[in-house]
Formats: sequence, structure tokens, C-alpha cells
Amino acid sequence: MNILVIGSGGREHALAWKLAQSQKVQRVFVAPGNGGTALDKRLTNVPITDPTALADFAQKEKVGLTVVGPEAPLSQGVVDIFRARGLRIFGPTKAAAQLESSKAFAKDFMQRHAIPTAAYGTFTDAAQAHAYVDKIGAPIVVKADGLAAGKGVVVAMSLAEAHEAIDFMLEGNALGVVHNAGGARVVIEEFLQGEEASFIVLCDGKNVLPLATSQDHKRIGDGDTGPNTGGMGAYSPAPVVTPNVHARAMHEVILPTIAGMAKDGIPFTGFLYAGLMISPDGQVKTLEFNTRMGDPETQPIMMRLKSDLVDVMLHATDATLDQVTLQWDRRFALGVVMAAANYPAEPRKGDAIAGLPANAAGTEDGMVFHAGTVAKNGQTLTSGGRVLCVTALGDSARTAQQRAYELMQGIAFDGAQWRTDIGHRAIKR
Repeated sequence: MNILVIGSGGREHALAWKLAQSQKVQRVFVAPGNGGTALDKRLTNVPITDPTALADFAQKEKVGLTVVGPEAPLSQGVVDIFRARGLRIFGPTKAAAQLESSKAFAKDFMQRHAIPTAAYGTFTDAAQAHAYVDKIGAPIVVKADGLAAGKGVVVAMSLAEAHEAIDFMLEGNALGVVHNAGGARVVIEEFLQGEEASFIVLCDGKNVLPLATSQDHKRIGDGDTGPNTGGMGAYSPAPVVTPNVHARAMHEVILPTIAGMAKDGIPFTGFLYAGLMISPDGQVKTLEFNTRMGDPETQPIMMRLKSDLVDVMLHATDATLDQVTLQWDRRFALGVVMAAANYPAEPRKGDAIAGLPANAAGTEDGMVFHAGTVAKNGQTLTSGGRVLCVTALGDSARTAQQRAYELMQGIAFDGAQWRTDIGHRAIKR
């Protein structure tokens, strides 16, 4: 079978890497792919990003399964285009992808279906947004309503920070984010105390299959300091998701979401990612939904998955996920992101990367997944903010952490930055 993975990040590299391990696979195409997928002989990069052109390619190459990685093509309706041609594709429709592409849609949906989340207000008018912040006080969270590549959220610890974020997102629309009805819009939420976790499941429209739990590190600096990023590292499993928290997440968030989407006439298929805030007493509230796998959570999750991912995807697209039981490596997986100079503000591109492992397919317990890289003239160069995710397995959180940082040694590019404490919460527990 020929398989197509849409996207160019670390998440897509990890999905393609895992799919290529199946005996059912003849070729795995990655569109457009990156420098890492270019190095792996089992993968073939395809320089296409337009959804209609991707469907044309899938028909021409007799692609039997397409898996969508990032949010942008989902919000452009790539799933609708493929399905209209009878092509097998895993992901949500454009309408269902609004759970991620519009923060306001998601918040209104959660309120309508009694899914626990933070109190909020939605604003297009800056004066009204400023007045709301003055009324509620700080700390408070300001979110751009639209796709902002993980950079559209400001956790404002002071009123000044909140007002600055409103001006940044609304007055100048510096992020260039446009919500589904047009223009700039912000969602302002109450600040929640607790520990965040990533709860990701597969959905086939009616059945739900949870993946291994995970936790990422959003802030750029050690000790969770500095600005938010798309994620500086992740690990799986997440010890904060106890069996009790897992049950609550399924029964209070995931299952009501799938039922609510079906009730609203928008059945959900694809990966559903609930960003959860878990309070010290185990209460669960939904921070956000993503309608795809997380990045960098996908990398450690795929390292631990022992089941054939192609089999799982075929069941997911046949609406038979209730027939699947996933097998997991009992070990801990941890990934450390190496980011470009000046990330997250204005990441530098074009720096040569030295010291990459000779085996592009990795080893039994270690793998370097590429995100912001490109192959050029026999070199691998940086081409984005998050460049690599160095991922390793270990019998404990500490062992996996040590192995990941050992694997990083020798990999170098100018201005590289990374955190030295990925996994600190899991190790403390």
C-alpha cells in the first residue's frame, strides 16, 4: 500500500517513521516533508501543499491511505476534498476542525455541551476587551481566535501584560490571525491553577481510542520560564494523569465532545487532542482542543507505540476502532527540542546542522525527529523555529531523560537553544 502523510514538522516525521515500519507499506510519501524525511530511504518527499493538488497526487499514485498532520490543511478542508473523490483519509472535516481553528467556536461548544472549561469572554472590540480585563483582573489568559502556530496564547501575570496582548492581537493583528468570520478576535479566559497534560484520542465518528498520555513543556526556558512556544519537549506517559484523572477526562471531556459534535451534525473523525488543566485535587478542565496530534507529543508517543499504525488507521477510517487494542512499550519516552537561534520571536534559518546520527531511521531506543530542517546541496540546514526533537526510551523518566540528552551530544548548529530540564515534573513525581 502507498501512504501519504501531509505536513512538514516533527509530528509528521514521527507519523511517517512509524507508518513505514508496517509490513503493509510499499511507499510512504510525505508532503512536503523536511530534511529528516529526505534522509530516510523508506520515505519520499513530495513538494506539494495545495489540498486539491494533494488529492490529484493521491489519485495518480494510487495512495491507499492519507494521514493529515498539521492544522492548516484541515482548516482548508483537505479531508472534504479527499472524501469527495472517494479517497481514504484520516482527519476531521473543515467544519469539525473548527474545534481548533476557532477558539470562540470551541468555547461556545463546550459551554453548550457542559464540558468543563475556564470562564471566558470573546471580543473583536479592543475597548471592550480592555474593560473585561480590568473587571476580572490578573492573572488572565488572552488567546488569538484562529491558527497561530502555538504562539497565539499569552498567560498574562499582570494587567499591563494583558492589555499589551490585546493591543498586539486586536489593534495591529500582529499575528495575522483571522477567525472564520473574518477579522481579528480574542478569547479572554480565567487563569486556571494546576498541571497541564495532553490527552489525545483517535475518533472514527462514534468510537474513541485513547493514545498513551503525554505532557509537553510550552515555555522556552528552564523551570517553565520565558515566552510560550509551540513546545520545547515532551514525554510519555504523564504521571499526573492517574487512572482517576484518565476516567474523568474520558467521561467529562472526550465522550461528551464526540457526542456533542454528532448531535450538532458535525461528526468528528481524526485525532482529538484535549489540552487539560488538572487541579491538585484531580478536577479536570479543558484549556483547548486541537484536531490533530500534538507536536512534540507525537514523537515520544510514536516511540512507545508497538501496534502497527497502518492497521490502526485502517480501522479508524472504517469506523471500527472498537475492534482495536493498542500495545505500548512499558518504558518511558522523552523528547528534547533543539530550537533555532532567536526562537520563538524571529527564528533564524539556514544554519548547517552537524553531528546528526548516521542511521536516519534511529535505533531501538533513540531517534532524532526533524521538524524545521531542509536538505540542500548535501547538507541539512535549519528552516524553522523548532529544528529537531531528540527522543529516547528508558526504564524511568530519569533514564529516558539521560539518554535523550546523551543522544543530543555532538549535534550542533549555530545559535541552537534547548531546555535542560525536560521531564522535571515526571522525575519529581
